[in-house]
Amino acid sequence: MKKLLIIGFILSMHSVFAQDLTGEVVGTLVEKNGTPIIGANVFIIDQDRKYQAMSATDGRFRISGIPAGEYAMNIRFLQDTMRNIPVNIPMDGFYNAGTVYFDGATVLGDIIIDGDGDRIKLVYGSIPIKEISGEEIEQSPVKFSVAALATSINSDVKMADDGELIFRGARKGDMVYLLDGIKGREISNVPSCAIGRMMVYTGGLPAKYGDTLGGVIVLETKSYFDLYRAWEKEELKNK
Repeated sequence: MKKLLIIGFILSMHSVFAQDLTGEVVGTLVEKNGTPIIGANVFIIDQDRKYQAMSATDGRFRISGIPAGEYAMNIRFLQDTMRNIPVNIPMDGFYNAGTVYFDGATVLGDIIIDGDGDRIKLVYGSIPIKEISGEEIEQSPVKFSVAALATSINSDVKMADDGELIFRGARKGDMVYLLDGIKGREISNVPSCAIGRMMVYTGGLPAKYGDTLGGVIVLETKSYFDLYRAWEKEELKNK
């Protein structure tokens, strides 16, 4: 019984910290002829939680406060529902779904979405940040080193001979790690298979990270919900 209580406490703490690693999804909803759709309900259901927004007069929508991860987005307008639009919410940024042409009969695989597909996310609307997903980490030749991963995805980060990281314009080692919401100056090597996503800040740090003039490496480990969403995504593809 004591072991079960400890496990439950650890899982609940992971859930609390993970809530800080949220993002948004934005886009524009139009009819097939390009006319903006007003008042459509755009929503994401994650277990017992629902994140939603209404499309504005220009067809634009924004859903905020979504924990980072992959989801199926749905759109309800009048009596029709467009289901299972894949979205990948980044940490501290937004996923741009582009222009979505509404078709109530459309399901995963047949959706028409216009977008640039750029991997760079705009954090708070101004700072270009690159994020690497768990799938990309699994394919990386340096996946067994968090420091090496950081240098591989951002050219502003270099590694010194002693293994410490140097962020452009800062002293060696002047940085912060953020693992599942917990700050630290050092980090034990996290198994690559446990990392769900990783992001590197090299300047213009959000105030909530603070404590450094260099940079921040943000890591989020995979949770039960990440694994469940991945399974759910595969199930939708195989239908």
